[in-house]
Amino acid sequence: MFNLFKKRPDNGKNLSLPELFDLNDKQLQVGDKVESLRYELGKSELILEGGQYYYQSLETGKKVIWLKMVDAITEKQKVKKLEE
Repeated sequence: MFNLFKKRPDNGKNLSLPELFDLNDKQLQVGDKVESLRYELGKSELILEGGQYYYQSLETGKKVIWLKMVDAITEKQKVKKLEE
């Protein structure tokens, strides 16, 4: 009729990434090294790939998207930032 509810194509360019914080409330940036508390990643690095954050294990190379690392209660990431 008037196309009021016409769905617009979303190519992912309009999405903005959230700020991420570890369990100790330290802000995380791409390139930070962390100790993962889930998925047996061990020491990992926060990377940006395809417009999404991932944690990549430094030992195995396994990648896990940041959404799987969210703590349901605190809404922080289930990681601890490593100080170098």
